[in-house]
Amino acid sequence: MGRREMNGRLSAEYQGLEVKVPNLFRCPISLDVMRSPVSLCTGVTYERASIQRWLDSGNTTCPATMLPLPSTDLVPNLTLRRLIALWASTAAPSSPPAASAVGPTPAAAAAELLRRVADPGADPSPALRKLAAFLSDDDVDEFDKNALARASGAAETVASVLRRSEDREAAEAAARVLAAIAASDCIEEESKRRVAAALAADAPSAAAALARVLRSGSSLEARVDAARLVESLLRNAAASAAVAESEELIGELIRLVGPADDEKKTKGGGLALDRQAVAAGLSCLAAIAATRRGARTEMVRLGAVPAAVRVLEADAGSPSQALRVLEAAVGCAEGRAAVCESAGTAVPAVVSKMMKGGIGGAEAAVSVLWAVCHRYRDRRAVEAAAACEGGLTKLLLLMQSGCSAAARQMASELLKIFRVNDKSCVAGYDSKTSHIMPF
Repeated sequence: MGRREMNGRLSAEYQGLEVKVPNLFRCPISLDVMRSPVSLCTGVTYERASIQRWLDSGNTTCPATMLPLPSTDLVPNLTLRRLIALWASTAAPSSPPAASAVGPTPAAAAAELLRRVADPGADPSPALRKLAAFLSDDDVDEFDKNALARASGAAETVASVLRRSEDREAAEAAARVLAAIAASDCIEEESKRRVAAALAADAPSAAAALARVLRSGSSLEARVDAARLVESLLRNAAASAAVAESEELIGELIRLVGPADDEKKTKGGGLALDRQAVAAGLSCLAAIAATRRGARTEMVRLGAVPAAVRVLEADAGSPSQALRVLEAAVGCAEGRAAVCESAGTAVPAVVSKMMKGGIGGAEAAVSVLWAVCHRYRDRRAVEAAAACEGGLTKLLLLMQSGCSAAARQMASELLKIFRVNDKSCVAGYDSKTSHIMPF
């Protein structure tokens, strides 16, 4: 009969191991228990990794309801996360709790580690690595993580190490601790604001330190952590100007987003771009361009346009952010010149991703095309746009969507540029619908 009885029920020795998972705790996509539940604007909650893959694939609808998404923002569902953690602690078989990276008593151990970090005569790196491991451990309860993050002087102490340390290892470890707080879904917003405020206390020094980590970080993960802290600084009104004025920082962010043509080649000869690095770098660049208009010229001079185009061509995710960076770039003469000089690749890349980045990305794409093709009428850009298949259909679809009045006007002015031929219409909109003319 084996280990199961004939009626399909578990034998008595295995019945105690059976765990029933509430359907509410399962991701609608993967059907696994969610570890980082996030909600879309439709109200449906998914596992972050699963829904991010769905959105990165170019989908603009909610997988469960198939409703269009006016926004692709992911909001952490902390209430559901706490319920899942509580259920997991009660559903799992009773066993002695495993020791965490910090120790058996998180509050006391964290205080001791912070004391070691603050000791001017001690090497802060070992203690910082333990703190980072604690904050990054999925098996550590989020309440313990929040207790550490809100500990008195924690953010200020670690930020001080980042700013003053000339040792690469210590600076990277400090950046990892602060990024684990600033970018974690389970950390309270007040603790995240404290991290930004601690860095903003000496924004120029913080920007210089983060630029060093971005330039000489021992791993891509360390460089991404630094970019996430830059993004946190940019949300702080008092520090955003200092960050936007750092030419070194802008250059390193561009290098993080899209390496030069001879860097990071794949075996097939294409570019190997990391999605997390691309997302973090583009988000910072878009925020810098919005913070200080003068930074746009510097971004263009340092290579923001070819970097953003490479992201679109390589399908490396974050098309909306890449299009926003290009939109900012064409706001200056140098940016328009850079786009037009590489019109043969830049314009088709923009058209191809026009409907892949949500309504915001589509409007940014139209703004880029309108600037170089209609307002300034660059011949190279016009010819490249006219040769793009499906461009006409995408413009028509955008005009029928809930886009802004300005985007609709720009799209209508671009329509005459795209050639109306069988390929552009049929290939761009292949439906099985029979259309009947009214007369």
